[in-house]
Amino acid sequence: QVQLGESGGGVVPAGDSLRLSCVASTRTFTTYTMGWFRQAPGKEREFVAGIRWGGTSIRYADSVKGRFTISRDNAKNTVYLQMNSLKPEDTAVYYCAADYRTAWIPSSSVSWDYWGRGTQVTVSS
Repeated sequence: QVQLGESGGGVVPAGDSLRLSCVASTRTFTTYTMGWFRQAPGKEREFVAGIRWGGTSIRYADSVKGRFTISRDNAKNTVYLQMNSLKPEDTAVYYCAADYRTAWIPSSSVSWDYWGRGTQVTVSS
């Protein structure tokens, strides 16, 4: 069982930046692909970004490419999501997710094994 804890959400104006962090409680952090999803009110949970254990295999949703950067620090069991040039449509609850021993980065939420409780990001216009 892996517990994930997100932090770093908040309320910011459009164009501003935020960095989300997610700490995983596991001794085998490098066996997990890590990812970020988001869910806006009335919408389905959607894939934002994912990163495999070594940090060189990364995938982004088209809507965030060029603005968001995912990274991980395996020594700290932490995955980050740097969000720049935020837009009002980025407003959502952001969830951290972990997927055990996967050979790729799935975009479907049903493929992921563990989830955090989420952190709210609100971007005002």
